[in-house]
Amino acid sequence: MQIETNRIEYKQELTNDIEQTVSAFLNAEGGDIYFGIKKDGSICGVDKPDEIQLKIADRLKDNIRPSIMGLFNIYTQKRDGMTTVVVNLASGTEKPYYIKQKGLSESGCFIRVGSSSQPMTEAMITKLLAKRHAVSLANIPSRHQNLTFTQLKLYYGLKNKNLNDNFTQSLDFLTPDGQYNLVAFLFADNNNISVRIGKYAGTNKLDLIGREDFKDCCLITAMQKVLDRFDVENITQSRKRPMHTRLDKKLVDKDVLHEVIINAFAHNDYSKLDTPIFDIYSDRFLITSFGGLVVGLDVEKFFSGVSKPRNREIMRVLKDLEFVEQLGSGIPEIVEKYGRKAIDLDGGLMQTTLAFDGNMGERVSPIKTVEKSREKSEEKTAEKSVEKIINLVKENATITTKELAATLQISVSAVEKHLKKLTTNGKLRSIGPDKGGHWEVIENNIR
Repeated sequence: MQIETNRIEYKQELTNDIEQTVSAFLNAEGGDIYFGIKKDGSICGVDKPDEIQLKIADRLKDNIRPSIMGLFNIYTQKRDGMTTVVVNLASGTEKPYYIKQKGLSESGCFIRVGSSSQPMTEAMITKLLAKRHAVSLANIPSRHQNLTFTQLKLYYGLKNKNLNDNFTQSLDFLTPDGQYNLVAFLFADNNNISVRIGKYAGTNKLDLIGREDFKDCCLITAMQKVLDRFDVENITQSRKRPMHTRLDKKLVDKDVLHEVIINAFAHNDYSKLDTPIFDIYSDRFLITSFGGLVVGLDVEKFFSGVSKPRNREIMRVLKDLEFVEQLGSGIPEIVEKYGRKAIDLDGGLMQTTLAFDGNMGERVSPIKTVEKSREKSEEKTAEKSVEKIINLVKENATITTKELAATLQISVSAVEKHLKKLTTNGKLRSIGPDKGGHWEVIENNIR
C-alpha cells in the first residue's frame, strides 16, 4: 500500500474535517482521498458506501467556495474484498478555495504540505487572489440571449438525469447579473459556432479531399458527430500470420482516439469562440485545441496526470453525461501508448498526433471497410434518432416535424421516415389532424 503523500490521504471514516482536506488538495496539485483505509495503510472498508458518497458530495457542494462542481469525482473501489470510497480531486483554477463558513481567512483556507493540510497565511491568500483568472467562460455574457437547450435536455434525459427548471443556475449558465453566459451559448441549440473536420489525400494540406462543418448545434452534438466520424475513418488493418491466420487492428487505438477528441472539447479555450480542429491525413490523425497548458500547470505535472481543468463548467456537463471519468487519467494512457512526442504543447496550442501503425502490412479492403463502417454508423445514428424522437415526443406531444428535425440536426424527410416507421411498428400514434393534432407514445411497445 502506498504511503500518504502530498497527493494521497487515508481516512478510516468520514470525518468533520473533510472540507478542510478537500480545499487543501484544490489549492495545491489535487489528489485522492481514500475512505476506509487507516493511516498505516491497512484496509478496514466502509459501511453504507452509497450513503457516504452522497454525504460527501452534498458537503463539498454546499460548504466549499468557489463552486467546485466539475473538479471532483467520487466512486467506490474494492480492496482486499472490502469497499472503500475514493474522492478524486483536480487542482482548482479559481484559488484560493475556502470553507464557506470560515471565509477567506487563515481558518478557512488550507493547502497541502507533505502529507498534511496546513492553514494558509494571509500573505498566501492575498497572492492567490491576485493570480485568480478573472476572465472565465461563466463571466462572459453570451452575444445572444434568446437561447434554447432542447438538445442538452435530451442528452440528460437519455442518462436518466432530467434537468429541472433551475438547471441554468446549477450548471452555471448565468453571469453574476443573471444573463446567459458563454457556457450557456456553447451548449445551446442555436449557437453559431462551427467545428471542422478536414481530410487530406497525403501527409500535408496540399490536397483536401473532404471537409465537414458541424454548425449551430449544442457542443455535445458537435462532439458526438466528430466521435462518430472518426470511428468511421479509424478503419481496420490486417497482417498475415502463420497457419493462415491474420491479425486485425485499427489504424489507432480507439479508446485513446476518443480520449483525445473529448479532451480537445473539454480543455479548449473558447473565450474567443475558437473551436478544436480535427484533421485526417494518410498517415495520422491530428487533433488541435487552443489554449495550451492551463496557468499553473507545468509540463511534468501535465504528463504525470495532474488535472487542472480549464473549463470547470464544461467538465461538469461532460461528467454528468459520462463522457469523462476519473480526472487526469487520460494523459498517462495516451503517453503510454503513443509517447510524449504525440503531444505538442508549443505556441498556445495543444496538438496531438496519433500515427497509424505502419507495421501492420496491408489494410483490409479500405473502401469496403469504410463503407461497412459508414453503414454501421448510419444504422447506429438512426437508432439514436428514433430513441431521441420518442423522448422528445414524451416531453412535448405537440412537437412538429420541423422542430424535431431542427433539434436532431437531421432533415425533415429523415424525421418523416422515422415517424412513419414508429407508427407502423405501433410505437407512436398520431392523434387528430396534421395541424393542431398531437403524438401519443404507446409505452407497451417501447423497449
